[in-house]
Amino acid sequence: MSDRTKFQKRESEEQWTPRTRIGKLVKEGRITSMEEIFKSCDIIREPEIVDLLVPNLEEEVIDINLVQKQTDAGEKSKFKATVIVGNSNGLVGLGEGKAKEVGPAIKKAVKQAKLKIIPVRCGCGSWECNCGDVHSLPFRIGGKSGSVRIMLIPAPKGVGLAVADVPKTVLRLAGVKDVWSSTKGHTRCTVNFAKATFSALKRTYFIASPSDWTGGL
Repeated sequence: MSDRTKFQKRESEEQWTPRTRIGKLVKEGRITSMEEIFKSCDIIREPEIVDLLVPNLEEEVIDINLVQKQTDAGEKSKFKATVIVGNSNGLVGLGEGKAKEVGPAIKKAVKQAKLKIIPVRCGCGSWECNCGDVHSLPFRIGGKSGSVRIMLIPAPKGVGLAVADVPKTVLRLAGVKDVWSSTKGHTRCTVNFAKATFSALKRTYFIASPSDWTGGL
């Protein structure tokens, strides 16, 4: 991030006037991490909250399409952008946005991705590795969107992201370094492929792992 971008970001944060209780607590410094928000099950309704708590957030556009809608006045065309955001350390979000121009569509998608950011549980669930580091996933986990089905399988350290390009982007920004995958369905649909991967990562906190019962020992 350039110095100019950091200055603009800091300036926008200073001008930000929170409208929600969580936003006010964050700006006052009473909430200092995303983990506190997730533990309290609060909903993030302002993207500035994420900007303040996760300053090293990365953004990547994975798809831009031209969509058309038939109305009484004729066809209306808009650009639809799909964006992934993440800090490469256990946080990732996916958002979509529509606008008449590409730039505003991407900005809307980034805003939605920040509002939908989720925590990702990382670990070492591969029986071939069992090193205890948080380089992969703690267990097999699946996700789906449309016709696309994906199964993420923990891999030993050094394998890397042995997946297709679309889930590779989602996993990289989520902080997963080693994983295998098994897919079914129309994986040429970039958006559904990304959503299926995001859905799988979202479910990592829905399943208990052995460390939950042993206190992480």
